[in-house]
Amino acid sequence: MAQDVLCEVNNCTYWAEGNKCAADRIYVVSHKGKTAENSQETDCKTFEPANV
Repeated sequence: MAQDVLCEVNNCTYWAEGNKCAADRIYVVSHKGKTAENSQETDCKTFEPANV
């Protein structure tokens, strides 16, 4: 399993310094329930907006 998960979405609750993801778990899904053929056809469901 990956030890470092990188994330550039700095308005996410789980974003940490150095563009790291601090979430305990990462949940990624494909669009519309179909098999993804590239990264543009996926979404990170772990995302939660940060309280700014």
